[in-house]
Amino acid sequence: MSTTDPIKLTRETEVLEIPSGARARLREGAVVRLLQSRGGAYTVTAADTGAMYRIEEKDADALGLSPSASAQAAVAGPLTEKMVADQLRTVFDPEIPVNIVDLGLVYSCVVAPLESGGNRIAVKMTMTAPGCGMSGVLKSDVESKLARLPDVKEVAVEVVFDPPWHPGLMSPAARLQLGFDMEPDASPVFPIFRP
Repeated sequence: MSTTDPIKLTRETEVLEIPSGARARLREGAVVRLLQSRGGAYTVTAADTGAMYRIEEKDADALGLSPSASAQAAVAGPLTEKMVADQLRTVFDPEIPVNIVDLGLVYSCVVAPLESGGNRIAVKMTMTAPGCGMSGVLKSDVESKLARLPDVKEVAVEVVFDPPWHPGLMSPAARLQLGFDMEPDASPVFPIFRP
């Protein structure tokens, strides 16, 4: 299926409006075009209005698609920083086809053992713009994906706006993918994992 092919929804579907994050419903038979499918969600645009919406993977059937088996799969093995980073890289801004780590939205991530057993993961992240209506959605995505990791008992995600995000925080790969001019030493300012 091409992103230019119109898709007629096979049933009424709950969606999130982009960029407001407001919940809405698209009627059965509404025509949309698929913009991106990343991180367990679909970004579509309505053919009649041009409005953008996010459709969760659980509703893939309304688009005539099958949910991927890996979307809800549990990760096995002892918890590692690589596992955490890999999970964070499965969270995508619905308007930008780059994960939140490479966009430079994750300012810090601390994995710490709990006295009662298991681990707590604390994340500080930002948005590309203050007041972004999707902040709660992305925060929830991070919480649910990190909670699936082995031995994770608590996940705390804080959305911060200081320091403000800027394109210089993106990884070189993200800058290249989005067509930003590359500076010789362009790299994210914040290491993800901090003691």
